[in-house]
Amino acid sequence: MDFQLSLASYFVLVLTLLYLFYVRKKRNTADFPPGPRSWPLIGNLHIMDFKKPQETYLKLAEKYGPIFTFHMGPKKMVVLAGYETVRDALVNHAEEFGERAGARMFQRVDKGMGLLFSQGENWKVMRRFTISTLRDFGMGKSTIEEKIADECVHLTNVLASLKGKPFDNTMILNACAANIIVSILLGYRMDYDDPQFQRLLTLINENARLSGSKMTLLYNILPFLELFPGSHQTILKNIEEQREFITKTFVEHLKNLDENDQRSFIDAFLVKQKEEAGNPQSYFHNGNLTSVVRNLFSAGMETSSTTLRWGLLLMIKYPEIQEKVQEEISRVIGSAQPLYSHRGQMPFTNAVIHEIQRFGDIVPLSLTHETTKDVTFKGYFIPKGTFIIPLLTSVLRDKTQFERPDDFYPNHFLDGNGNFMKKEAFMPFSAGRRACAGETLAKMEFFIFFTSLLQKFTFRLPPGVTDVDLSSIFGITNAPKQQMMCALPRF
Repeated sequence: MDFQLSLASYFVLVLTLLYLFYVRKKRNTADFPPGPRSWPLIGNLHIMDFKKPQETYLKLAEKYGPIFTFHMGPKKMVVLAGYETVRDALVNHAEEFGERAGARMFQRVDKGMGLLFSQGENWKVMRRFTISTLRDFGMGKSTIEEKIADECVHLTNVLASLKGKPFDNTMILNACAANIIVSILLGYRMDYDDPQFQRLLTLINENARLSGSKMTLLYNILPFLELFPGSHQTILKNIEEQREFITKTFVEHLKNLDENDQRSFIDAFLVKQKEEAGNPQSYFHNGNLTSVVRNLFSAGMETSSTTLRWGLLLMIKYPEIQEKVQEEISRVIGSAQPLYSHRGQMPFTNAVIHEIQRFGDIVPLSLTHETTKDVTFKGYFIPKGTFIIPLLTSVLRDKTQFERPDDFYPNHFLDGNGNFMKKEAFMPFSAGRRACAGETLAKMEFFIFFTSLLQKFTFRLPPGVTDVDLSSIFGITNAPKQQMMCALPRF
């Protein structure tokens, strides 16, 4: 009798579990956002434009609405499109949509450490320390403004030495942007001709480009591809070379560490590490230091230099806008060094700078998020652990927010009286908990570099070249193609 009762209880339990599984699966399917039909193994990869995935998502949003499902191979992802939807998720539901998704490439490299791709408490501690330390070393203050102004002198001297001859601005702009974050991380700037500096810039450039390659994207969803050669292997090799440089650098800092005279981000981290030496749960260990420094170095250089490259190309494409910016610079600043505080007196230049960032669409897919819990969002049930793509390109090109979203049109940020006008849909740095930690620094850099360059030079195409190519190359950023240009001294 007892045996029969136990067997019956076991049978009821199994049926109950199967029923609950069925109900949950049915709910997930019924209430999950719509999307294109997926195929075994490849999911929706057969309809993906790997050269411009953001365009694929934009077309799907037109068909399925602002929340839809896309199967990246066997991985089910939810794409959020349009200003209202993206902002609602990242700001109003920041907790639910605030985790970083674990891409295999960066799981292998960082092992959950660092800033960009870490999660949970590690991310909270590293982000809090990073923002606090960046502020201590001048982010948003006059001290960092002086560093940027000093770097402008080096940059404009290099361009002046070319005497109007054609040049490719990629490495020059990479170097000037990188030197700002380098001066914070290491405590000193590096010479543009330094072979080690050039090598580091080359590694970051190559990784930024290869991160958008088909093989790298496939590797992130099909782990068995680790056994095969390809761009993903090159990225891993390049990152290891970066790590070796960083490790050697902070070892040198440790030898000369003065706790009462912290001159760099690395110094501050090492001091914190010593303070927590007896805490086995401390996050201030060498693994986090290496990953955070590499994250800041790469992100601080790539996004800022890419935005500057877009800015100069657009000024060449629209010479009348370049001339109007130069007129405002001459009227407000004259020959003095441009400062971030000048932007309040320069509505047109400020509008042009914002429009460059909007049109350039530097990080169109943002960095992938992940839901921290089951969430019902705008009528759809999205389970915990679902990968989320906040489609920033759809925000910056939202027709309900921008009059001419596909055109370069500075009037998007000007009112009828020519005054600068903020736009809530201006979200190139993302929004919410995972917004760019260096946003304040990036804004200051771009304004000072851009106005300093246009103060001293007029940018033109080389003789014989008749048009600017505004097409882009997709990688970890949306970068313009390399093009030759001329910097003609204005005085």
